[in-house]
Amino acid sequence: MYIFTGKKEISCDNGCVVGAEKMKKKPVLDVGFDPAILHFKAIEKATLEKGIPIEIAVEQADGSVYRFSRKLPLNEHPLGKNNSFYLERLVKFLLWSCGGYRIHVFAPKELVDKLKQHYLEDETGRFDARLMGKLIYEKPFEIIWADSLESLPQRHEAAQSLGRHLEGCRIGFDLGASDRKVAAVRDGEVIYSEEVPWMPALQEDPKWHFEELMTMLKSAASHLPRVDAIGGSAAGVYVNNRVQVASLFRSVPANLFKSEVKGIFLKLQKEWGSIPFEVVNDGEVTALAGAMSLNDNAVLGIALGSSEAVGYVTPEGRITSRLNELAFAPVDYREDAPIDEWSGDYGCGVQYFSQQAVGRLLKPAGIDLPIQMTLPEKLKEVQKLMDNGSEKARAIFSTIGTYLGYAVAWYAEFYEVKNILTLGRVTTGEGGSIILEKAREVLDCEFPDLSARLQFHTPNERDKRHGQAIAAASLPAIKK
Repeated sequence: MYIFTGKKEISCDNGCVVGAEKMKKKPVLDVGFDPAILHFKAIEKATLEKGIPIEIAVEQADGSVYRFSRKLPLNEHPLGKNNSFYLERLVKFLLWSCGGYRIHVFAPKELVDKLKQHYLEDETGRFDARLMGKLIYEKPFEIIWADSLESLPQRHEAAQSLGRHLEGCRIGFDLGASDRKVAAVRDGEVIYSEEVPWMPALQEDPKWHFEELMTMLKSAASHLPRVDAIGGSAAGVYVNNRVQVASLFRSVPANLFKSEVKGIFLKLQKEWGSIPFEVVNDGEVTALAGAMSLNDNAVLGIALGSSEAVGYVTPEGRITSRLNELAFAPVDYREDAPIDEWSGDYGCGVQYFSQQAVGRLLKPAGIDLPIQMTLPEKLKEVQKLMDNGSEKARAIFSTIGTYLGYAVAWYAEFYEVKNILTLGRVTTGEGGSIILEKAREVLDCEFPDLSARLQFHTPNERDKRHGQAIAAASLPAIKK
């Protein structure tokens, strides 16, 4: 069985070193961090004159196709021995940033054969294949070798003109892991909102979920003369208002999930007279809320909370069919990188841009907290220490900021972006300012051209309170 393994340091003929030794700005608590972006910058230099062209087309069930071009080093180049590893990590990133069930790869056949074997035999590959194929797109997962560029499917990126519809009486909601929020919105103004604690992931009965959602909508509707449209955001993957994968419903038995949960929002829409109704991933609505607040586009929203939630608004102001689940996309290439407990893969974003990152960095920072504390509780304690001027707490946020600088440069390889919106509980208070300061230092030092065209933003108090609800409520267009 072929198993992909990372290489912590790879030397080049010209004296450069890929990985941690190449970094100009090392994370103070994690000097072994091996940023993906530095590997591919080294590959770019190695292939300036000659390289192996590769092209990847990621196909979705609705016909959308995302294309991505790169070069890999020649086999005789010192970096060339790692081409299988680089191709696998690249496809992994594209799977979780774009999403797709059929991956067409124009590359040397021996590399594609090893890639196929990874998704058939390796545990992490099988996990991704199952998620993308069976659960999200409901199609057999395939890796297809393309023997020519002409045999690749053409680019076709579906973009939805969702959002920015503010007229009429609307309901907007956001479903999180520990609380649900709902707002009544009239002509773009929030006239009522509420936040209710809940723990949906523990509930097995689909009827409980339906009744909770209906209660939430009725509460907001009681403050409106009528309801013209309903829009919502929720953690998970949603396609045409159908629930494909969502941790909110993870305790529901598989048979009931398929029969009762997948179409739960379609059922709600019917109960509300089949009015316009749209539900999308919470990261997308976060990015849309940022774009509406900034009155600008090309926004990548990154929420550092219980996990890493990401959303994207194109330069044209649209939401695409991309998954943007960058919590599961690799950013660190070292062999002993932290493991994602869900997928079992290493070096994925969730371990660097969430409460899990804070918890992981407690020991290297020298902060001892009770083991029975939950991650949110540990984050609060670290933030209290930060408020009291603790250098140990500062080191945690500085480390996360350095991670973010290298990751943003990596994300910019796949997204056309000029605005980065950061939010989430990890960014609350002084720690959030340190994260952005260190991220900017990395960009200024390592990627000055990119830094010059990128702007970081954080939501103001009004947007924190109502921005997500207004953006969610604005998703559906009201038919004239």
